[in-house]
Amino acid sequence: ATSDGLKRGLNVNDLQKPIQVPVGKATLGRIMNVLGEPIDMKGELKEEDGSAVEIASIHRAAPSYEDQSNSQELLETGIKVIDLMCPFAKGGKVGLFGGAGVGKTVNMMELIRNIAAEHSGYSVFAGVGERTREGNDFYHEMTDSNVIDKVALVYGQMNEPPGNRLRVALTGLTMAEKFRDEGRDVLLFIDNIYRYTLAGTEVSALLGRMPSAVGYQPT
Repeated sequence: ATSDGLKRGLNVNDLQKPIQVPVGKATLGRIMNVLGEPIDMKGELKEEDGSAVEIASIHRAAPSYEDQSNSQELLETGIKVIDLMCPFAKGGKVGLFGGAGVGKTVNMMELIRNIAAEHSGYSVFAGVGERTREGNDFYHEMTDSNVIDKVALVYGQMNEPPGNRLRVALTGLTMAEKFRDEGRDVLLFIDNIYRYTLAGTEVSALLGRMPSAVGYQPT
């Protein structure tokens, strides 16, 4: 999923459909790119019975208001400080801020483990613009902590084109939505949001859009 070899004047085929990526339990414990292709050298994605993996479009309509819950429910993380001082609301968004080496990854691993153990849920990690070393370290830390089979990893790393880095968050979101539709609790991690915004700015500039006052894309 790189842009190597692309140049002006090449013929392209319009597939008449958006990016489609694998979803479901077959993605757990695997590392994939923005197109849902495995990049962990473990072979093709397959279901437990050997059948083909279900695929879904990264662009889909949001659930109707009738399908959404009108009550607020807290997600017990099992981490006392979080549950007391900053409780998570199901369906909500939370920012995790901190400097280097203060324990963000450890926190994420605990959340992934607890959501699996206490709620039979899964997690999806979308690495947006990460360094290759960071992605590799995160995978091995997940493996050493025995939680790798509870999380799907999607990477659009720093050395990839901005279009890949911008869309990889949607790839992760699509995989998380599948678990949501199955009625499971699911945590979606996007690391990090600054590089996601930066990728959007790069794409916006390449499309010739007029930037905002501080240089971000107009959308």
